[in-house]
Amino acid sequence: MPNRIPCSAERLDLLVPQMIQAVSDASAFHLARQYMSENRVRIVEAGNSKISSTVIGNAGLYEQQIHLKDGHLISACSCSRPEEPMCRHCIAALLEHHRLATHQAASKSSARKGSPTRPQTNAAKEPSPLTLQSSLTDIKLSEILKFVEWLQQAMKAIENEQPLPPSPAVDAGEVSAWILAIKSLEERRRETEDVLATLEAELRDRKAYAARLTQQLQASIDELKTAQTATRGLEREVTTYRDTLTKLGELTNQVAQYDKQIRMAAHAILEKGSHFDQVATSFQEVAEALQAAAKVTPQP
Repeated sequence: MPNRIPCSAERLDLLVPQMIQAVSDASAFHLARQYMSENRVRIVEAGNSKISSTVIGNAGLYEQQIHLKDGHLISACSCSRPEEPMCRHCIAALLEHHRLATHQAASKSSARKGSPTRPQTNAAKEPSPLTLQSSLTDIKLSEILKFVEWLQQAMKAIENEQPLPPSPAVDAGEVSAWILAIKSLEERRRETEDVLATLEAELRDRKAYAARLTQQLQASIDELKTAQTATRGLEREVTTYRDTLTKLGELTNQVAQYDKQIRMAAHAILEKGSHFDQVATSFQEVAEALQAAAKVTPQP
């Protein structure tokens, strides 16, 4: 959802960094300046009341739409950062827009200082061929020769990846603006190379991290397979123990039945033994009676 901030500026290029910092989160503003210094911001379209841009963040490429309408600064970004009232990417876009506007104004100012002033009329809205010709004749041949010599040295330095040579001593004007533009382009190229090297290093680190995660995942899969094999072995042992317990239960029931039968047989034996004792007692009494009778009977 777009964020709305009250804004007193009439144009977006009038938003200086101090004004942007005053309405931004401190951490977000610091990161936005870092993004701008690392050349991560690209202004796609810019005007007095509208900016379309892209920013290379730490997790991808994000798009921004910033409008100045009815005294409010309206910003929207494709990121999901909860930073209020503007995310770091929109802040970076505003800072880059101000930097470009300041650079263009300085270039125009130096160009005006290097060329003689001429009276302007309301009808002279576009330069005529005569005006262009006089503008070219204002450039000194010596300055052009110095520029060509410096340009050759600069091309060799760029080919050998060395710093650009010092600027030649020329008056402020179009030649000076040319040299400044080349230096600016070379600086931006070096910044781009640094950002590219940083991104490549981050990509290598992420690939290495992904490789480590893959190795850990493979090790976890191997451990899982080992655990599954051990689990199947334990399941077989548990099944064996259950079968053994079932057989022990059956044997216990049989032993209980045999014990009951033995107890009944023992009770029967005891009862028969008591009967035999009675019979033996009766036999003993009969024997004693016979012995007594034999002693009493007289001899013939």
